[in-house]
Amino acid sequence: MDDYAWAAGVATDLVNTTAEVWRGDDHLPDLAALVAFTDLHGDQSTDDEVPGALSELARRARTADLHAVHALRETVRDLIDHPDRARLIAGATTLTSPAQGATLIPDPAHGNRTRWAVPLRAGATIADALSLICGIGILGVVHTLGEQRFRPCTAPTCRGAFIDTTRPGSRRYCMPGLCGNRVNVANHRARTRQAPIRDRRPSSE
Repeated sequence: MDDYAWAAGVATDLVNTTAEVWRGDDHLPDLAALVAFTDLHGDQSTDDEVPGALSELARRARTADLHAVHALRETVRDLIDHPDRARLIAGATTLTSPAQGATLIPDPAHGNRTRWAVPLRAGATIADALSLICGIGILGVVHTLGEQRFRPCTAPTCRGAFIDTTRPGSRRYCMPGLCGNRVNVANHRARTRQAPIRDRRPSSE
C-alpha cells in the first residue's frame, strides 16, 4: 500500500496493452504475454506474497484467467476515463475485494520499520492479484494526489490513458518514451516541411 505509485504504474501499463491503443495489435493476446507482463512488473510489488507469486500465478493461469484479466483492464480503463472521485473510490474498492485484509509487517530493507501489506485470499488467480494491485494504485492516487491525475494521452494519434504519479503532475503521455518521441518526430517533420517556404525570399541581385 505504501508504493501506490508502483501499483498505479501497473494499472497504466495494463490498460495500455489493448488493441485499441496499439492500432489493432493486442499486447496481451495469450498466456505467454501475460507471463511476460507479470515478469516485468512483479519484482517491485509491495507485498511479499505478491511479487514472487505474481509471475507464478500467471504461469498457472488458464484461458479463463486471461479473459478475466482482459475484463479487468476494461474496468480499469473505464475508471481512468471517468475520473469522478466517488466513482473512482467505489470502483477501486471493488477491485480490492480479492484481498484477505490489510496488516503491518516488518520491512528489512528499511530497518524493520513496519509497512502495509495486503495479502491475497487463498486460491486467488492472476486476475485477482492484478485487480488488487490496480485497486490499491487507484485508491492511493485519489487519496494522495487527487482525481485530476487520471488522464487520456495527449499524443494526437494515441488512444491510451494513464495515471500520473509524477511529483509535479505534468505527465502528458501514456508511454512517454513512445508517444513523446512520436510527437517530437511529427513536430520536427512539420518544421522541416515549412522551412523551405520561409527561406524563399526574393533575390537582391
